[in-house]
Amino acid sequence: MSCALLIIDVQNDFCEGGSLAVDGGAAVAASITELLADPANASRWTSTILTRDWHVDPGNHWVLPGEEPNFVDTWPVHCQAETTGAAFHPSLQANPDEIFSKGLHGACYSGFEGQADSDHASLHDWLETRGVHQVEIVGLATDHCVRATALDAVAAGFTATVLLEYCAGVATDTTAAALTAMANAGVVLVR
Repeated sequence: MSCALLIIDVQNDFCEGGSLAVDGGAAVAASITELLADPANASRWTSTILTRDWHVDPGNHWVLPGEEPNFVDTWPVHCQAETTGAAFHPSLQANPDEIFSKGLHGACYSGFEGQADSDHASLHDWLETRGVHQVEIVGLATDHCVRATALDAVAAGFTATVLLEYCAGVATDTTAAALTAMANAGVVLVR
């Protein structure tokens, strides 16, 4: 069965020093690079995909100046398209088959909400066209975009595995809730 590796949102703004940093984000970037470089994985995936937040005007997803984010529906300005914060972290060295950008004009958490940079295909259609039925998911953050992507993957009929060693969460309680939600939905969690 063809398997794709989905690398979720390993961007500067989600790593240490970024506007919405996840503790351990830079280490996740480096660990994914090692995962990709391991010769034992040379034939493990038929495709490697990067997703990214790529906000142009996401509306009330970003807080207005002077307001405090609630970190549920509203967030600090992050991953603004064409900025350093939206760039992939330099410790992530990958040669993706495709990049999927999401959240141009609204809040988007799942990679399945993005569009391919090359032809604007949806992630679902891109995978299906290539005969991919299984995905392995890594990246940031476990309790937000990794969770949303994994849940959408199983809802769309893909076999989904999250490699937790190559992920980092924002907070302990929301990460625990995300793990429960993913397991209950049929996502395979590998520690």
